[in-house]
Amino acid sequence: MGKGKLEKFAQMETFPNVFQSPYSAPSAEVEAMRGRWGETYFHNSRPIVLELGCGKGEYTVGLARMFPEVNFIGVDIKGARMWTGAKQALEEHLPNVAFLRTNIEIIDRFFAPGEVQEIWLTFSDPQMKNPRKRLTSTFFLERYRRFLADGGTVHLKTDSQFLFTYTTLLLEKNRVPVLMQTDDLYHSGGLDAQTQQILGIQTYYESMWIARGLNIKYVKFCLPHAGLLEEPDVEIDLDDYRSYHRSKRSSLDKAK
Repeated sequence: MGKGKLEKFAQMETFPNVFQSPYSAPSAEVEAMRGRWGETYFHNSRPIVLELGCGKGEYTVGLARMFPEVNFIGVDIKGARMWTGAKQALEEHLPNVAFLRTNIEIIDRFFAPGEVQEIWLTFSDPQMKNPRKRLTSTFFLERYRRFLADGGTVHLKTDSQFLFTYTTLLLEKNRVPVLMQTDDLYHSGGLDAQTQQILGIQTYYESMWIARGLNIKYVKFCLPHAGLLEEPDVEIDLDDYRSYHRSKRSSLDKAK
């Protein structure tokens, strides 16, 4: 690990807005926050919104600036990236921001039923080879149900046509209520000023994808607690690229 990363990890240990449980078994200290985020950290009972796979925390911090009456928690396993958003939130004295460093696979261990009102998924890895790892898969949606308010909102913002198509097919198959859907966000008409401002927050990865000429896709849906969720049994065209200007690894053209 480079010296810069080591310094960031050392600083993260001192940040009061960062909670760390980076291993498969949650730390007792952070797990004790379950059901008590408002009381223990935010010191209020305002709504809580998560950004899962927050990277540098651009959406977490950006939304917190826009909505001081809402509490935001950015979640990621990459501490060196998270450091950027955590430090920025401290420098800007944003009391409605926290960061949780952990594996998203165990995210339901840190929040009590109904404790979270919204989830943002911003430029998640599409995981074209492994459906279970997709953050909009039934595996993860079932986990979100354990702590998301019944009918709570999930936002997916992505460059990946594969992940967007997979998600929309899954929602259609399970008759999940879709509130907004577009495969070309920045050329969609009819958005009010606040929605444009919210969706106009750009992450590091989004800027990179836009520079490569990719359309940004977005879908917003409600997640009811009732009903058995099933995976779509449809082959989907794979993205022909992956990050950092590299072509896709697989020679396959489609996947489920």
